Amino acid sequence: MNHRQLFLQHIAQTSPAPIGIEMVKATGIYMYNTDGKRYMDAISGFSVANIGHSHPKVVKAVQDQAAAYMHLIVYGEFIEQPQVAYARLLTDHLPPSLDCVYFTNSGTEATEGAMKLAKRATNRTKILSFHKSYHGSTQGSLSVMGDEYWRNAFRPLLPEVYHYEYGSQESLDAIDSKTSCVIAETVQAEAGICRPETAWLQALRKRCTEQGALLILDEIQAGFGRTGSLWAFEQYGIVPDILLLGKALGGGMPLGAFIANRQLMQTLSYDPVLGHITTFGGHPVSCAAGKAALEVLLEENHLTGIAQKEKQLKELLIHPAIKQVRTAGLWAAIEFASFEFNQAVIHRCIQNGMITDWFLFAPECLRLAPPLITTEEQLREMCGIILKSITEASAGAYHTNT
Repeated sequence: MNHRQLFLQHIAQTSPAPIGIEMVKATGIYMYNTDGKRYMDAISGFSVANIGHSHPKVVKAVQDQAAAYMHLIVYGEFIEQPQVAYARLLTDHLPPSLDCVYFTNSGTEATEGAMKLAKRATNRTKILSFHKSYHGSTQGSLSVMGDEYWRNAFRPLLPEVYHYEYGSQESLDAIDSKTSCVIAETVQAEAGICRPETAWLQALRKRCTEQGALLILDEIQAGFGRTGSLWAFEQYGIVPDILLLGKALGGGMPLGAFIANRQLMQTLSYDPVLGHITTFGGHPVSCAAGKAALEVLLEENHLTGIAQKEKQLKELLIHPAIKQVRTAGLWAAIEFASFEFNQAVIHRCIQNGMITDWFLFAPECLRLAPPLITTEEQLREMCGIILKSITEASAGAYHTNT
């Protein structure tokens, strides 16, 4: 059997039609298949590879840490230098109230931990979340996911979870003395890059404070410069009680985190003791990789060109078939008339040497989230591939072979 056959037979599938390309190498913004064909990565492995693939500083950090030690004991027992150093670097670049990091294996585990923390700290059970929101796929995270299509097959889920329209006055009015937390994406990702109104997000922060509810902001996709600032919430003049991170946090290695005030976080350490535990969360190799990646992002000033690249996207992505282009930094949703047409464009993009995809709650939109190291010239090439693929899809000259 070849690798494709083994993949289909022995790897649990998440959809009836996976992309199914066998990649053998990835470097910078490029990936290469078994035939040597080069693909531009226009989605950064879903916002993971913010500084591209296989950056030498990240690779060296992984190699050095793996040679020193890997897993030692359940998270939180030994002092492990990679965890400590990365937590310090993160908190040095966050507001003073976000000074304590709980590392997890993934973004969805960060969501789970944050919800537990909110319930434990407030002694309340009611949770508010939003339609078209995405916070992960484990059962607690699924409970706050904003679409019944994805939730229904797995009920019963967490009780006392209420969903509202993102940006609505109704959602503000629903926050009351029984609310433990409100969980929201600072910029809604899977809804197709939806930015909130500044006044609404500030009102959300104010209402949570007034009612004693914790505000959890999910920047698992938006964090680490994707929107043009290191953290998206900086653009709105607010600070969450709990911040969720993942994706780019590990520099390509599996890592998530929820970050809060130390005093708040300490409530997980008693009544009961070990209120939240994980074996592999904050793995030293992942922390070493993540720290190296964040240092590269900051030291090489990759955030400085994001605004210009966002402008470039809006200027270049013009075609009669494009209904709208929504952006948040180097992050775009390109809207077409239907999911079927979007699929056709995506297939053509892949055939033309560029990896892209769609959004869970906006299937008619093509996803564009290239590594932040992407140059303006490379971005121009990506946009050219998209426009070429739109034209080919419009002519009906596409098929799904990659």
